Amino acid sequence: MRTRSKGLAALVALVGVTAFLSPAEAAPNSHGTPRPPAPERIRTDRLPLPPTAPSETQGSCTPAVNPRGTGCMAADWGFAMRAGGFLPDSRTVTVSVRFTGAPAAPDPASVYSGTHLLLVRADGETFPNGDAWKCLTCGTPPDNRQGMTGDTSYPQPFADGRRVLYGTNVIDCGPYRLDTPACTPERLRIYPIRWNDTADGSGPGGSIRELRLHPDQVHLGFNAVTVSGGRLDQYGYFGRLRFDPAPTTGTPLVPRYEVEKVSRLFDASPTAQPVHVDPRDSSKLVFDPALPGFGELRGFSKDGSEVFYVGYPVESSNIDLMAIDLRTGKVRRMTADPGYTDPGDASPDDRWIVALDTRGYDRMTFASGMTGIPAVTDLLTTSVVSSFRNNGQRRFFQPYLIDRYGDRGSYSGQRLNYSNTSPDWNASADPRWSPDGTAVVFNERLLSAPACGGANPLPCPVSTEPGGRRTRLMISRLVDREPVRPRPVKPRPDTVPWATPYAPGSATPQRPYPPQGTYTLRGKATGGATVDIVWDDARTAVRTVSVRYHRYSDDGRTFLDGSESVTRISNSPTLTSLDWYSDLVRTDRHGKALATKKTGADGFHVTIDLWQTVFRATGTLTTTIGSRTYTQPADGT
Repeated sequence: MRTRSKGLAALVALVGVTAFLSPAEAAPNSHGTPRPPAPERIRTDRLPLPPTAPSETQGSCTPAVNPRGTGCMAADWGFAMRAGGFLPDSRTVTVSVRFTGAPAAPDPASVYSGTHLLLVRADGETFPNGDAWKCLTCGTPPDNRQGMTGDTSYPQPFADGRRVLYGTNVIDCGPYRLDTPACTPERLRIYPIRWNDTADGSGPGGSIRELRLHPDQVHLGFNAVTVSGGRLDQYGYFGRLRFDPAPTTGTPLVPRYEVEKVSRLFDASPTAQPVHVDPRDSSKLVFDPALPGFGELRGFSKDGSEVFYVGYPVESSNIDLMAIDLRTGKVRRMTADPGYTDPGDASPDDRWIVALDTRGYDRMTFASGMTGIPAVTDLLTTSVVSSFRNNGQRRFFQPYLIDRYGDRGSYSGQRLNYSNTSPDWNASADPRWSPDGTAVVFNERLLSAPACGGANPLPCPVSTEPGGRRTRLMISRLVDREPVRPRPVKPRPDTVPWATPYAPGSATPQRPYPPQGTYTLRGKATGGATVDIVWDDARTAVRTVSVRYHRYSDDGRTFLDGSESVTRISNSPTLTSLDWYSDLVRTDRHGKALATKKTGADGFHVTIDLWQTVFRATGTLTTTIGSRTYTQPADGT
């Protein structure tokens, strides 16, 4: 990425501006990893949105609220607004908005009701009618949207500027660019996306979520949730999009996109799992973080070679963003901070990412802050620990600019919105880079009930946004960066060598876990651990994992001693309880304590619904690093 250097300046905090430090070229160290980049100048601003409806009542969006009669958006916290990606011009952003308060038909403004796809100008200009936004789908005739699904998440424009991936739909304006007056609701078509999951091609297709468009514009990444052994699980998939104007099997029998030639991004062989029994010695356990514990697919590198995902931890309880090469299967750790990372997007040149992360809040550090613990009890804790990141309608994400080489030393990236927000405003998925690499767009949500107010000890903040709305659309401009040209990406092969081809109608595999037994886990440098794995009485799932460390070390410089034990009870596929006991210490070679991770005498007991993510716990789990101590959040906060 080229920059215009303007010398080192002092950190300045102004409205709409974050760090006023210019970037510097990073010089490599003796190990070949570049030194961390210096902070750069970033300006963060709000982007315009439709007026806020005074209420959800029909007709509340009056000419006094919106004189042009182009609709009012909802004020609530939920999915009233979601940011999407930029059009190819880097000046226009796609946004999903829920309109409300429209008058009844036949008033022309009645079409501004429900969830719709908007274009929003990010360059200060307006559309021909004077608005800074344009609703693409408002007023689309029913015949033009046959079979449209209700999933309208994560709008992602195609590089042709004529189509948008819109949840599990594709918006298509034919030969017309979306941002031109020629693209009208009457000319727009909305096509559903179907993934065939039956051998004979019948039925509505499988349920898919969190779709991400591959940079080659012909492939798609997505996720599918399954329940196995009474537990919720999820697999990522990679497939090819094909338009079928006249399908003869499956439903709906309307023009639609098919996802075909699909691969499940998973190898079911036991030795392909990060934690597995040594095939050469059944008494030994292996922990190999270089093996892909692929969980939820989150996106792709901009050259299309890597797929991003959240999966099995490299260090215990530390949930990071990972990348894996689609051809070779080589795994790369993209983040390493103890905070939880999930949504992210790569810059056009793949030299940077913007990740939404809980770092800065220390919310996760009580569980994840102690480094150097192999992720063994994570056989049971990963899904629960990942759910600590939210508290219902309160998010703890903020957007961070991180270079390709990730967290190292004291470098943990640069927050985009450092001085333009309060802790009550938090980002939500997904951030998106402009194609020219000079800006990032994201949306924020304000802490809202029931995560505040009422019985909750946190007071609910009052929104100062127009109409009191609790969402806003943000853009961070990297002011010293020169625009880049997007690189053309050749279509990828349909086959992913390390994955498993999906056969429609086939059963979803269960993730293999080590059998019940007592094992030895050796440190890479010295020492080891004794691991006890106990399955439930029905032998359907692992129930307890206990580990006793004996001067365990992977680096020969720090050493882990003590014990940790976790028992998991699945009350339902999404509601899970953990009984957690920990008494760990990490020391240097002279025996000086560097960190501890300990539960109280009665242990730490947490119950959480993986969809609702409301923190409820009794007992204590405390991590101490040097002189700093981190404890779990209070219930409901």
